Amino acid sequence: MDCFSFQLIYAQTNGKKTTKSIPVLGILLPLIYYYYVYLTDNYNLYCCFHNMSKNALIQSKIDNAITKISAIADELPGVVILHDLRDWSVAWMSKRGLQQLGVSLEDITKITAEEYYTRYFNGDDAKDYVPKILGLIEQNNDEDLCTFFQQVRFSNSSDWNWHMSSVKVYIRDEENKPLLVITIALPIDSMHHMAVKASRLLEENNFLRNNYHHFTKLSSREREILGLMALGKSSSETAEKLFISPSTVETHRKNIKQKLNTHSYYEICQYARAFDLI
Repeated sequence: MDCFSFQLIYAQTNGKKTTKSIPVLGILLPLIYYYYVYLTDNYNLYCCFHNMSKNALIQSKIDNAITKISAIADELPGVVILHDLRDWSVAWMSKRGLQQLGVSLEDITKITAEEYYTRYFNGDDAKDYVPKILGLIEQNNDEDLCTFFQQVRFSNSSDWNWHMSSVKVYIRDEENKPLLVITIALPIDSMHHMAVKASRLLEENNFLRNNYHHFTKLSSREREILGLMALGKSSSETAEKLFISPSTVETHRKNIKQKLNTHSYYEICQYARAFDLI
């Protein structure tokens, strides 16, 4: 008899006892299999109930947060929005915001984050503020805020409306990870000088983003001369200020225009403003 079988003793009709070897694995394998299935099914059932309990707890936290902010949101001077960071969808929005967008709370919370931002916000703005918001969430600090300008399109207009928005982490889950962020968006009067400055800032940011690869071709000396060109300094004035010869300045000017692929004074000024040379 080997270690994979055992002997069964039984009596025959003649009274003599005999033995018979029976494979152990033949009996144990079915038992092991059914035990494994039993454990697996129960573990899956446990995971299912655990996830249901976890999701219920998260939803309860979200519901409590909505109840808390909705009690005072209409008294605030701006629009209040809560975003669910699990999928970046809108979890809740104050009445003022819903009225301006011409949408119900039920509808705004059903659409995807991509559809929400594409439909109501200027994508050029997002390239500037989205990385800042992501950095805020990664820091996960109660004291941190992210404030930025953004353009919103209302339901009754095809024009963009400037807002100054501020975002912070509102609540966290059981693992202390950000769950909801709260945004307060304040409208900027279209006649206010801040709206003009915000438009100019957006234009400069877009120019910087689109032309950064050209600007990096310039040496430090060429960038210095570029700033003086934007200020309207002549070659002789630039040479005197930098203690170099006028011919050297002319050579730098020629190289600058070639590297930036422009002969426009307006674009020279755009480069200087966008890259903080003036």
